[in-house]
Amino acid sequence: MRMPPQQSRLPGGRLHLHDGPIDLIIGAWGEALAVETAYAAACRRFATVLDELCAELPLLRSQATPTSPRPSGVVARRMADAVAPLCLARFITPMAAVAAAVAEEILHAMTSAAPLRRAYVNNGGDIALHLLADERFMIGMVDRPDRPSLIGSAAISGRDAIRGVATSGWRGRSFSLGIADAVTVLARSAAQADAAATLVANAVDLPGHPAVGRAPARSRDPQSDLGERPVTIDVGPLTQHDVDTALAAGLAEAERLRRAGALAAAALQLRDQTLLCGVSGGAGIGIGVSAAHDGGEAVRPGELENALHPIRIGRREPAEFGGQDGRR
Repeated sequence: MRMPPQQSRLPGGRLHLHDGPIDLIIGAWGEALAVETAYAAACRRFATVLDELCAELPLLRSQATPTSPRPSGVVARRMADAVAPLCLARFITPMAAVAAAVAEEILHAMTSAAPLRRAYVNNGGDIALHLLADERFMIGMVDRPDRPSLIGSAAISGRDAIRGVATSGWRGRSFSLGIADAVTVLARSAAQADAAATLVANAVDLPGHPAVGRAPARSRDPQSDLGERPVTIDVGPLTQHDVDTALAAGLAEAERLRRAGALAAAALQLRDQTLLCGVSGGAGIGIGVSAAHDGGEAVRPGELENALHPIRIGRREPAEFGGQDGRR
């Protein structure tokens, strides 16, 4: 018998919701009553999300195609809509957007229930954002949990069209077909960012390279939506040429997706080297590769549990940490 969904409050007034594989950290800013009303709405909506997804798992784990049946659940439809524009060119399943689609649904429940200045729902590093026009989030990127220092930062304004951030890579709990340490994507929606990050991380690769260990996905997880596709389980020594080649392949995929409107900006990280895509756009979107961050506190013990590729959110409020989801 499954445990009922859990909820608790964290330092800084944040809300923590947990149910099976779903683990949400939520922050909201506004009038005190509005924040409490939004949190209550988040708890109510969260209570049924996992059961709704489980009811359609066979479909959600199947390869997306132009003729795929349309899911019936709200979150499942968000997932399917995020991957539908991508399925003609690449293998992808709706599960590539599951974590972010859940985050979006909970955020929608919050903002429908109360007026908020800013809010975010962080589902293992896949983050849905809400900002009024004059609000802003600073997002810092970390590629590895064993050395939690920032590799870069991104500024998102309420005037931008960006409302989602997601990170993918082979070091996370999710499987990857590529060797990227981390690929962080900014997109119009969290579900779009999640799906795009998956494809770009898959593309950062060196097919057939002897230093890359791979195994069928189902040998690691019998329920994996990737089936017998070989996923990365280890990356050994790489030359500079190897790193350049893999990142160039990923950048080409990121640019393809940017031109298609699937992402606005991305940062691709491999072996301490980063390539950027789509930065400094007309809306002022930018990613900087540096350790600069405008506020936030040090890593707190326990906040990186089960979290890889942490994403840190703050604007002189307590830092927020999450990681790459493990449900692709």
